[in-house]
Amino acid sequence: MTAALLLTLLAALACGGVQAQITAAADATLDPVVVTGTRRAEKSFAVPASIDTIDAAQIRDGQPMINLSETLVRVPGVYAANRGNYAQDLQISSRGFGARAAFGVRGVRLYQDGIPVTMPDGQGQTGSFSLLSAQRIEVLRGPFSTLYGNASGGVVAVFTEDAAPEPIVTANASAGSYGTSVAGVKASGTARGVGYVVAGSRFATDGYRDHSTAARDLTNAKLTFAAGEATHVTLIASTQYQRDTQDPLGLTRAQWEANPRQADPSAIQFDTRKTINQTQMGASIDQRLTDSATLQVTGYGGRRLIRQYLAFAGSALASAGGVADLDRDFGGVDARMVWRGRALDRPLTLSFGAGYDRQHELRRGFVNDNGNLGALRRDEDDTVASTNVYAEALWEILPALALTAGVRSSDVKYRSEDHYVVTGNPDDSGSRKFGNTSPVLAALFHVDERVNLYASYGRGFETPTFAELAYRPAGTGLNFALDPATSRALEAGIKARIGRGHRLNLAVFNVDTDDEIVVDAATGGRTSFKNGGKTRRRGAELAWDGSFDGGISAHAAYTYLRAEFADAFSTGLPPIVVPAGARLPGVPSTQAYGELAWAPSRAAGLSAAIEAQYVAKVYVNERNSDAAPAYAVGNARIGYARTIERATVRAYARLNNFTDRRYAGSVIVGDTNGRYFESAPGRNWMLGLNVDVAL
Repeated sequence: MTAALLLTLLAALACGGVQAQITAAADATLDPVVVTGTRRAEKSFAVPASIDTIDAAQIRDGQPMINLSETLVRVPGVYAANRGNYAQDLQISSRGFGARAAFGVRGVRLYQDGIPVTMPDGQGQTGSFSLLSAQRIEVLRGPFSTLYGNASGGVVAVFTEDAAPEPIVTANASAGSYGTSVAGVKASGTARGVGYVVAGSRFATDGYRDHSTAARDLTNAKLTFAAGEATHVTLIASTQYQRDTQDPLGLTRAQWEANPRQADPSAIQFDTRKTINQTQMGASIDQRLTDSATLQVTGYGGRRLIRQYLAFAGSALASAGGVADLDRDFGGVDARMVWRGRALDRPLTLSFGAGYDRQHELRRGFVNDNGNLGALRRDEDDTVASTNVYAEALWEILPALALTAGVRSSDVKYRSEDHYVVTGNPDDSGSRKFGNTSPVLAALFHVDERVNLYASYGRGFETPTFAELAYRPAGTGLNFALDPATSRALEAGIKARIGRGHRLNLAVFNVDTDDEIVVDAATGGRTSFKNGGKTRRRGAELAWDGSFDGGISAHAAYTYLRAEFADAFSTGLPPIVVPAGARLPGVPSTQAYGELAWAPSRAAGLSAAIEAQYVAKVYVNERNSDAAPAYAVGNARIGYARTIERATVRAYARLNNFTDRRYAGSVIVGDTNGRYFESAPGRNWMLGLNVDVAL
């Protein structure tokens, strides 16, 4: 499979000299307009940062649209682990940030239509993203993520499609291996000046592993209208509901090698599972103040309910329980003004903004009585509030040189009020405040219309999440001894257009982090953290897209990342010394992805593609005592589209891991019981049908 991967990439690169004749739409695909990074609409070619866009065709064509891991594999620098465990959500890291997350996403900011999906404490989940109605996904890495606040790894932003001018109804359905099915309906159109996009979908699976049944219902709505000649309003709403999603837990190496489809016996004994019920709404008002100034005000709010049964009883008075019950409400507001003018007769753009976000959570813990809800063992009110002020200036000081400078000041306040005070469990109320001011600087040199060079510098700020504060290594209450991690990042890159049909992006980077937050101990879904000293991340990212005669297109992405601890430190109970030079767990040193697609004009509607992916070994803990082996897998897909009067029908067939390679799709970092490995599916297939009907 490694040879097959290299052959795919080499075959694609060998075509690099072919002069393709491509359409304006293809040009837009190679140089799309993005807003993530500068918070303004800019061509990606002119943004001095690593930013990639996944468009609607790549999201939908030949994909079941279950989660972001299907397409994030195309983006260098990002590791979207295929864990196959829907109780713990998708595992995403960017340049090594976020790899330690036991569940959900941290270290990477998540947005839906400009509304934060990441909570004020830095924790987010991707399960609420509706890919059925997504127009594009933007992925930002590097220093410019500083301007988004509490994250060092970058930003993943999903944007809902714009409303169609005339009514269109879409129905899609997919079915495949392991009882997996996806079904959805979407309506889009414009009525009386109001544009609407409304989508609902249901995903269900029996799971590749035992005790991994899952079902998820999603809805997403977007309304747009003009409230005046200079005022534009966008309203969005979404819901996510998952009931009793089973958690098979990780496997030890012996278990994984003996039977990768099994669940750990404790998952059966304690019936490990999670229920999620989330509702979120938001509004954005864009106001043109003058010909040179605009104002955008965004507000959002929501509620998230979680009940999770962990793999232990938690019956001791000071244990916090084996069932976590969370009732969270959250919301915030952000206001930003953009002014475009001139300074010394050269174009100047200024942006100013301020935001406030708040999260309040009622956190309770109960005894897990072999899968049944037992006695109360934890009861507290947790609140985190974040206040941010930021500014950015872009000055095109010369026709070939543009300078960008920005700064963000953040204050994050945590408070916990403990209501479970009994003999043997004292009052653990407390509070903590973090503050940081982070600058970013960048220069873009326009060599000619085909080549741009850039360099950037920024500082990152990453506070502990409430999930990381939730448990002390020993004792009761929140772990307020944790300090935030701070980073200094340098990046340099080149963006080039080759001919009319090819795009090449290359970036190299170095990130030094102080007070890196690392896993101290992880047992049965309960994880404690500590500060592990200094770390260093050095790497390179390469992305290439090409279009050729005969309907052939290709894409390649490559990542090299050396992420290591610069200082020795101790971790675990009893403490074990981690030497300087040890690799960060959960982070592959090398990733590669190649895709070769064919859509011949002489066979209208037919398309086919082959994909190859390579991931180097992934260490499972800070001591590097074990690792998930490296793997290479291949996938293939074929599609057909046909228009019949007012309906467009698209069908696809997909075969994943066609060599039936056994591999661990992800690891649970630092699991105390040695249950590090989460098995990825063997050979599996999906069939799908999509119908668009213009009314």
